[in-house]
Amino acid sequence: MKNKTFIVPHDFTNVADNALSHALATASIVDAKIYLLHVVTKEKEIIQAQQKLQDLITALETTVEIVPIVRIGSIFDDIGNFAAEHHADLIFMGTHGQHGWQHITGSHALKVITRSSVPFVVVQEKTIKPTGYDDIVVPLDLEKETKQKLANVAIIAKYFKSRVHIITPDETDEFLRQRVKANILFAQKFFDEREIEVTTTIAPASGFDKEIVKHAVQIDADLIAIMNLNKNNILGLLTASYEQYIITNDAKIPTLIVNPVESPYGTSFMFQ
Repeated sequence: MKNKTFIVPHDFTNVADNALSHALATASIVDAKIYLLHVVTKEKEIIQAQQKLQDLITALETTVEIVPIVRIGSIFDDIGNFAAEHHADLIFMGTHGQHGWQHITGSHALKVITRSSVPFVVVQEKTIKPTGYDDIVVPLDLEKETKQKLANVAIIAKYFKSRVHIITPDETDEFLRQRVKANILFAQKFFDEREIEVTTTIAPASGFDKEIVKHAVQIDADLIAIMNLNKNNILGLLTASYEQYIITNDAKIPTLIVNPVESPYGTSFMFQ
């Protein structure tokens, strides 16, 4: 097994500190190294940024290896490029309101995420529990890429001994109802085989994105896992606006967002 590598883009804000906390909690369990990445636009900014990153690391009480990196460029390109160069397994990124590092709000965060094949955990202000991600909500759609999402969720759930909560839309069309039912059975079997506790919930199809967050709040979920498809799926539910809503949800629940990649069925490309 290769050494596990996480990346945390950091702009010296509280939400970036929180993203680092999530990364540290996960890295301490899976024995991963963290690259703490800051992107500047001018060469004269490098030395100051390097010192600020080093001061940040020095103040931490952790046994996790953290490597500070400062690069010149654009966060929209350099986060993905850096992740590819270092074969990263996971990127922990904070999102801001209207003010912050180059305005990484919902739509801009999606732009960063889409330019990388690496899964992201996008966090707001909600801190990670001492026990990690105890409860993970997984919206289930009819896209084939969902198999990749399940594989990645299963990896996290095994490490944190998480409970997985599947939520599906209540379709009126009989053909779609049967497809959804088949996918529920598939997911239940998938997690049962891995000895992961799983529950299933059917929610109204109208306003499904809001139903997902509502359900996550009701069970005090620690993570919501979605795919980054950036297009309508067969149910016509999961679109870029849906993805943006989930990663910037009002409950501030962190989101695992997985970009589809060409990989064998059932294979997880996280923590290989």
